[in-house]
Amino acid sequence: MMGLFSQAGATLRGTAKPRADEDKAPEDTEPDDTSILDEDEGSIILSLISQLRVGMDLSRVTFPTFVLEPRSMLERITDFMSHPELVFGAETCPDPEERFIRVLQYYLAGWHLKPKGVKKPYNPILGEFFRCRYDYPDGSQGFYVAEQVSHHPPISAFFYLSPANRVHIVGELRPKSKFLGNSVSTTMEGENRVTLLGTGDGEYVITMPNMYARGILFGKMVLELGEQCTARNETTKMAADIEFKTKGFFSGTYNAIAGKVRHNAAEVGDVSGRWSHTMEFKTAKTGKKRVLFDAVKDGSKIATKQVAAEEDQEANESRRLWAALTRAIAAKDMEAATDAKSNVENAQREARKKLEESGAKHVPRFFRLKDGRWEPTFVVDVAQLDNAPAKVQEWIWGTSPLPPPPRTQTQAQTPPRKSADQAPLISL
Repeated sequence: MMGLFSQAGATLRGTAKPRADEDKAPEDTEPDDTSILDEDEGSIILSLISQLRVGMDLSRVTFPTFVLEPRSMLERITDFMSHPELVFGAETCPDPEERFIRVLQYYLAGWHLKPKGVKKPYNPILGEFFRCRYDYPDGSQGFYVAEQVSHHPPISAFFYLSPANRVHIVGELRPKSKFLGNSVSTTMEGENRVTLLGTGDGEYVITMPNMYARGILFGKMVLELGEQCTARNETTKMAADIEFKTKGFFSGTYNAIAGKVRHNAAEVGDVSGRWSHTMEFKTAKTGKKRVLFDAVKDGSKIATKQVAAEEDQEANESRRLWAALTRAIAAKDMEAATDAKSNVENAQREARKKLEESGAKHVPRFFRLKDGRWEPTFVVDVAQLDNAPAKVQEWIWGTSPLPPPPRTQTQAQTPPRKSADQAPLISL
């Protein structure tokens, strides 16, 4: 084992070269997909190597600040709400197969958003939360809140609701990371549970692929998604198994996906492409293809989040909580970043210690554990969706909600709801 660490250390110092069969970046990676450690960063990695063992759980290992993406995992989950037009109006589609494809589009479109290189978001502390509002061009809105409901094991619960667009999403993430030599794997346990309100379909349950950070000790660092995710709807008997393919040393395509969609036991069609570029669906009946999502063409069209100013946020709100760390990362001040990160983590340890000494248990603010799943304490009443915006804002922000968006001519006209034939489908 130590031989591997010695080889890695020599490589980082420039005194040795990795063998040809060692973990390396795929040949067709792009500049934004990879990172190269500089001398200072390499020496910090070396200082951590003595902690690591192959197969080790990394939840208690502190990684250096230069590998951090400057936002919390609670905010990163909002990537899946970045392209709402893909699912809005889906509840009006009479065909259950089409409704299923629309939900699948929403989910797959969230993966292309990532920082340059290989970065990980901040690990949320217990009781941390992130909240925001979306103001859409047609005057409708979406509301989001996520909270760290458990520290060991780490669990992030999240909630999204767009009343006018009849979309409700809840779920939880339970990431588990392990050291694999020159890679780190993160098993993304948990699920997205999507409900198209008013359809009677119930929940569309979608799991996550695993993540791999390759080349963490030597060579180029690169992020890959791997293994399988599943999408299921028990009511309509629709299902999909999507494989996120890791690139082999000599074959394959970087960021490739492939899978099949089924209705009961009958095959409906195939999903293929690259989650970082273009993904397509080919129907089994006609062989025709449609674009599910084109990240190159439409990836920049991201729904804007409305977040309270830092000074108006509560102490354990993500952006305010990690503000010093975020500023230090932006300034590329590694020493200040390390201090800022340590300050938050030390305060968290002290708070947990006091909680344990008192014999009390942490009670989440927005979620509760019910039948083994973390559910929001806010209950969506389909019969009262017209009143939902005011109620959900009161639940998330209390008596100090975000200010309303500027009133535009488009919003003043109160556009009609999209019907099935007006829904933003991508043509075959």
